[in-house]
Amino acid sequence: MTFRPASEVGFSTKTARFVAPGSVTNGEFGLFEWRMDARQPGPRPHFHKTFSESFYVLEGEVSLYDGDEWIKGGEGDFLYVPPNRPHAFRNDSDAPVRMLILFSPGIARENFFLELKDAKNLGPEELRAFYERHDQYHLPE
Repeated sequence: MTFRPASEVGFSTKTARFVAPGSVTNGEFGLFEWRMDARQPGPRPHFHKTFSESFYVLEGEVSLYDGDEWIKGGEGDFLYVPPNRPHAFRNDSDAPVRMLILFSPGIARENFFLELKDAKNLGPEELRAFYERHDQYHLPE
């Protein structure tokens, strides 16, 4: 059994808290808590080739793109996104959102969040390579 206190990385209006990253779960899964302020965009629609992503809303209401349409998810709602399925999320509400994000298998997704702040300074090709290195492929805008 392994226990490690959760650490987090903050962005201006969002915070990712590493509850149980893959490095703690022997790569079986990664569990993160995501907090967003009111009326905040999230990632643009994207997909992952090698892992699934699941969302469980703890507080507030989040808009989730399931590859076809935007749907609302409230407290207690769950959305599963298999590999290769486009998805995105954002907070369209006037209240903060708090949700758990589960990655399976537990790749080192915490590295993506830790490196994301520095990625803002990359040029277009370097940024594309950064996202690909972290198995995140954006849909054309």
